[in-house]
Amino acid sequence: MNTQADAVNGMPMGSSRPEPSVLSTLRPYYWSVRRELWENRAVYIAPLAAATVFLFGFVVKSVLQPIHARATMMPDGHTHDQIAQPYDYAAGLIMMATLVVGLYYSVEALQSERRDRSILFWKSLPVSDRTTILAKASIPFMIVPVLGWSITTVTQFLMLLVQSAVLAASGGSVAALWNHLSPFTMSFLLLYHLITVHTLWQAPIYGWLMFISAWARRAAIVWATVPLLAIGIGERMVFGTSYFGSLIGNRFTGGPEAVPMSESFPTNPMMHLTPGHFLMSAGLWVGLAVTAVFLAASVRLRRQRGPL
Repeated sequence: MNTQADAVNGMPMGSSRPEPSVLSTLRPYYWSVRRELWENRAVYIAPLAAATVFLFGFVVKSVLQPIHARATMMPDGHTHDQIAQPYDYAAGLIMMATLVVGLYYSVEALQSERRDRSILFWKSLPVSDRTTILAKASIPFMIVPVLGWSITTVTQFLMLLVQSAVLAASGGSVAALWNHLSPFTMSFLLLYHLITVHTLWQAPIYGWLMFISAWARRAAIVWATVPLLAIGIGERMVFGTSYFGSLIGNRFTGGPEAVPMSESFPTNPMMHLTPGHFLMSAGLWVGLAVTAVFLAASVRLRRQRGPL
């Protein structure tokens, strides 16, 4: 019977059916990620909008300000922090936009498909719940940080070109400006910060939001925040301590393991990178283990949940 079926399917008689390749295994995941980007355009529109607005304001200020005011842009006699301030503001604004996008996407990722009943269609496709959850988790864990880094790098480079042109027209030292602000250094330090703080360290936050999104029937953002606030307020009232609140705040801002020099901006060249200390910290691995539990629970809940 098998040989007849193989002959009908165009396979040589007696040959075994080939094992699925890695490419065929990853193809559902790839298209699932693309589907998330198609349905959630705010993932890249929000940071692009923030970068566009800031860049427009920077260009207008640089071009229209009086000649004597342009002298304040001269690198001579200014510290690195003073020269890099607008670049830090641009990076901070884009990072804030990506953080908001990642949080909002995570809390809506699984509840929205049940709310609009599109879950019935997606479950009819040959894509497992595990693949779907991994694809959705890839948005805040990988896609959003990479987009934020790329948009910030391009924005800062364009700002540097604009400022160089203004300095050249005003008789300033363009070489001194580029010595103070290295695009490669700023880009590398920003990438390190996004990987350590905004991806690995904040992973439990995104995992928690996705778990609540899969569990709650409505108002997922309320279910995600109110219990945490209740625990923090209850601890403060009963014990007079705020360990839980500090723990949550630590995950948002990055603890000493992730941010060894918190008083400086992540792209400051004086930032001391300690990847070994970060990778060996217990808080990192505990957080990743908690994230894995949340994602595994989300897979099980999506398998059981139907449309709202």
